[in-house]
Amino acid sequence: MSNLINSYYPNILLEEQKIYQHLLHLVQIKSPHEMIERFRTLFIEGINYPEAEIVAALDKITASATATQEFKFFLNRCCHILINRWHMQPQLQHAIPELITLFQSPPSRYKITSFREKAIRRLHTLIKQFIDSEQYIILRRLTQVIAENDSAQHEQKQLFTLMRRYPYLYEHCLLTENSTFEHQWTVKKIKAEVQKKFEIDLSRYVTYQVRCHHLNQVGFTANHKIRTIQPVSNPTLLSETKLNAAIKQFIGKVEGGYSYQEYAQLFLNYSSQASSYGAFKNDLYEYLISGIDFDYGNRKFPQHLYKKLQNTLADADEYKLDEFLLVRTCCQLLNFLVVESQISPQHFTFIDLIANQGTLTTTSLLLKVVLICRKIKPYLAKRFAILFNHYESATTNGIIWLVETLEHLNIAYSIHFGNTDLSYFQQII
Repeated sequence: MSNLINSYYPNILLEEQKIYQHLLHLVQIKSPHEMIERFRTLFIEGINYPEAEIVAALDKITASATATQEFKFFLNRCCHILINRWHMQPQLQHAIPELITLFQSPPSRYKITSFREKAIRRLHTLIKQFIDSEQYIILRRLTQVIAENDSAQHEQKQLFTLMRRYPYLYEHCLLTENSTFEHQWTVKKIKAEVQKKFEIDLSRYVTYQVRCHHLNQVGFTANHKIRTIQPVSNPTLLSETKLNAAIKQFIGKVEGGYSYQEYAQLFLNYSSQASSYGAFKNDLYEYLISGIDFDYGNRKFPQHLYKKLQNTLADADEYKLDEFLLVRTCCQLLNFLVVESQISPQHFTFIDLIANQGTLTTTSLLLKVVLICRKIKPYLAKRFAILFNHYESATTNGIIWLVETLEHLNIAYSIHFGNTDLSYFQQII
């Protein structure tokens, strides 16, 4: 057992190892209810825990000189020992949100008379710090992904409650550099499940819409259609009109009789003949601007985009285009079009684009960038993770523009990078 613990959590204290082993043993023999009560008694109350040696180990951990910095990581791992075990058994998954919300219940109000008074107060202080930490924020997001309590009635919800809907954000919103291998595996597994389900639901919806369109053309009545084909519900938070427009745009012929996939390949073939990196940037500008209303904002956006491209890696303008220059250029483009970084989350250009062009056209512009450089697909997801984190406490009725863009990106990613091939419908749509 100790080898197992050490492989998950290298460089741990002896006392931490003792508690990890203790929890690993208990979670295999105790019910979730009993484990949550154990967790509450040990970590929230800090008193009356039945195993004295575990209490002594916890007191040493909280008394450590590095506790202020390290305790949040230790407690996060303790949570994941239970979460990972319960997640493997669907009938026990309901306990995961209960465990995470446990920390929001303050300890009982009683006068501490124990000889451990100082240790208990120190524990309570560290628990409060944990609740404010990135580790706890990520645990709260994880409960939204696992709980499967998503609803189309999202207007009054906080954005973070929609986390499950966007699997392309999981690696950026649910993992940190301190995440254990086991936690990474859990997130990867959930991501694959959610992505697959959405792709299947979207495929069924597209098939249903095409069949309805066919029946309309041959003059079937609404009642006959209901008897002929089983209705398929909208798998997104978009209106039916907006969803159908998105499907048509992402699957169909959009620019010069080409789909986005075809247009991107055409551009890559053409730009490969560019005499220099500087010439490539001029071609890239024309490629990007072709789907934008050129006159919006007195042509300010086209001017800003052109200037941004001209200033990008300007010292390399005379070089031949290579993969390094392509990746760097597209990354800087996404910084400009969406958001720069977590430290500097300004996104005026993005909001201006949406206000003037709408969420569908804006998402299409971003898709065009990714389709000419697929390596930056995770980088675009990271830009949206920054926005998601920035707005996650906001109610969604105030940021409908962001919800719609997240939904559009979900559709675009599924159609162009998913495992369900919808290209069959290209000619029909």
